[in-house]
Amino acid sequence: MNIVSDATAHRHTMTLREAFEKRETNFMSPHGCPSARSKGRVHGEADCPIRTVFQVDKDRILYSNAFRRLKHKTQVFLNPSGDEYRTRLTHTLEVAQISRTIARAMFLNEDLAEAIALGHDLGHTPFGHGGELVLKEIFSEAFSHQAQSLRVVQVLENFGHGLNLTFEVRDGIVKHSKGYGKIMPDDPKELPLTMEGRIVRVADIMAYLNHDLDDAVRSGVIVHTDIPRRCREVLGRTHDERITTMMTDLIARTRSENEQLNLNMSDRVYGAMGELRQFLYDRVYRSPMVHNEFVKAKKIMSELYAHLLSDEALLAKELKKMRLPALKSNGQSKERMVCDLLACMTDRYALALYTRIFFPAQMS
Repeated sequence: MNIVSDATAHRHTMTLREAFEKRETNFMSPHGCPSARSKGRVHGEADCPIRTVFQVDKDRILYSNAFRRLKHKTQVFLNPSGDEYRTRLTHTLEVAQISRTIARAMFLNEDLAEAIALGHDLGHTPFGHGGELVLKEIFSEAFSHQAQSLRVVQVLENFGHGLNLTFEVRDGIVKHSKGYGKIMPDDPKELPLTMEGRIVRVADIMAYLNHDLDDAVRSGVIVHTDIPRRCREVLGRTHDERITTMMTDLIARTRSENEQLNLNMSDRVYGAMGELRQFLYDRVYRSPMVHNEFVKAKKIMSELYAHLLSDEALLAKELKKMRLPALKSNGQSKERMVCDLLACMTDRYALALYTRIFFPAQMS
């Protein structure tokens, strides 16, 4: 046995991570972001011998406290009685699956797309977008769930140490949202730098257009015949038909031009998506049933915010329970810490805390 040559051969054996990275370069489109070309993390660390950097990011998000809380955060309907309604967690999983499917079809980095999708809503407040609007009013007009999602992974998780994710995942998370604006904005600076991040941006709207429509029908807010005729004829009459139409159209219409991959859809499908989106805003998100519940949520969030600001001992206790950085430990204002605490809460946690603070104790 040649011990020297065997040892040399062992040193030159590729790790599983390196093998995966090599495989990526062999099949991935030039428009994709190979793991080996990541711009890296804020804090340098040793590479995992098994997983690529984007696989590591995906796992860190999946095992985070913020990800687990998504299962008890509202998507559209507050405290639904049925078990089939979407929550922020099931929305996230649907976005991740759509993103992977599109990324695979375009020969892009599936792991990167999935990691961004899994992390894109970690900063969402309790009580859905209603909770986000409350924090805009009582904390700062600049508050947004996408910026809060970035704050979660950079600052709040792991008792203030963050998850130390790669640049590409953080970029995709903070630029995923379109609000009421265009799916793909005119200003390139608003777009994620990677194609994978841009795919998540589109997958997000594909997911919520379909599952929010399903839940609205299930809740009785609308019936199937209320859905605009063009949307039914162009996109399909079932969840599966609509998702398939949207993904197929995006994949078929996307073209590489001047060495750039431009996500595109046909006017017919894109127009029907826009009409469906407006229908949901008019008939579902602004419906009396949804609005009346958000009025209650606003009262809960506003009163909790004021009380926690005035009771520093309770604030410190709740921050510890939520595994968030201790009060003023990182130089943040008390207002910022209260905002972080409220944004991290689930619907039921906020309701329970509100009950404990403001309702009379039950006497046995």
